[in-house]
Amino acid sequence: MATEKKKGFFSRLKEGLFNNRSKNRAQEMNESELENKIDLQEKDALEEMTELNELIEKPEEPIEKPEEEERVQLSKEDEPEEKPVEEAPEEVKKEETGKKDETREEVEAKEEIKKEEIKAEGKVKNGFFARLKEGLTKTRNSITEKVDQVLKTFRKVDEELFEELEEALITADIGVNTSVEIINRLRDLTKERKISDSAEVKALLKEIIADMLADEKSELNVSGSPSVIMVIGVNGVGKTTSIAKIAYKLKNSGKKVLLAAGDTFRAAAIDQLEVWGERVGVDVIKHQEGADPAAVIYDAIQAAKSRKMDVVICDTAGRLHTKKNLMDELRKVFKVIDRELPESSREVLLVLDATTGQNAVSQAKLFSEVAEVTGIVLTKLDGTAKGGIVIAIKAEQNIPVKLIGVGEKIDDLQEFDPKAFADALFAD
Repeated sequence: MATEKKKGFFSRLKEGLFNNRSKNRAQEMNESELENKIDLQEKDALEEMTELNELIEKPEEPIEKPEEEERVQLSKEDEPEEKPVEEAPEEVKKEETGKKDETREEVEAKEEIKKEEIKAEGKVKNGFFARLKEGLTKTRNSITEKVDQVLKTFRKVDEELFEELEEALITADIGVNTSVEIINRLRDLTKERKISDSAEVKALLKEIIADMLADEKSELNVSGSPSVIMVIGVNGVGKTTSIAKIAYKLKNSGKKVLLAAGDTFRAAAIDQLEVWGERVGVDVIKHQEGADPAAVIYDAIQAAKSRKMDVVICDTAGRLHTKKNLMDELRKVFKVIDRELPESSREVLLVLDATTGQNAVSQAKLFSEVAEVTGIVLTKLDGTAKGGIVIAIKAEQNIPVKLIGVGEKIDDLQEFDPKAFADALFAD
């Protein structure tokens, strides 16, 4: 850049000298003389420039570095933008390797499908078992810890072992009568199979409990149209929430469900059921608070007939089994159902709170005297160590447990599987 400035200066000097001299003598000189003078002026200017260049010392780095930086900057400015350069190769690459990419995607998709198929195969079993096992943690700790302690203490199968196991089961809230029956079966099996090692006793206990809980009527009967599910139980056991979860389960299975807000006594019970109905996506038939529950059920049945619904789930007031007037009201509701739907299938589900322990057995007994209870819905099983009450209810009242609640989510109300329950109860 310095060199360019010097050259410019001498060029201007040359032009200036030429202009000044040409103005004074232009008219006196002919063309040949003018050309000679111009050559002399150019020669003089070049000589002067050469002398000045020799005298001036040019530092290499200060001059070369700016030139290098300028060249770099110019080269960068001249370069095309990176964005189109990057995008173009990607598009070209994608077009060229499209078949390979599709093949890779197909392979990945097939792998995902295989994984989903494997999950789907064990979804019901493993999903239910995992949640059941988690939900039964407290109960499992209560029962198996006591049983394991007895089996570690007694290596030999004898009468003393049976007595200790019976005590362990009773203290685990399985109940006296049920515990005695389990030990009697265990005693017979050990003799029949000639078992002398206590390590094999635990597997026998699991087998006995699964057999005691087994029932051919453990599934909900919703055949016929419309079928009716009456849900009964005392306040605070999770009755309204269970109704919503049952409705959700049936709706997902393809059934058209209608809810009847028959609990007209408890404050906000109708509003609570309406909220659940909106969440699940089912309609609710209701009257005002304090209305006749039988009238609500009648209207719900008529609506179900006209709308061609598959299932009507009827809520009822939370009745204390010791209050005669409420139990009489329940009988009145059953008469309406018998008159309006004499041939439809009917379920009467008693909702029990697992945390109440042996009191749940008493409720099952007293409600069975008033209504023909077809199944038990056992709630809050995940929050108690008294899950052994499931065995007691089935053994003493011969009422199948059809649904159990192992969590607070809407899909945590699961169909009861006796074998899975026994496996989860004695799982390691």
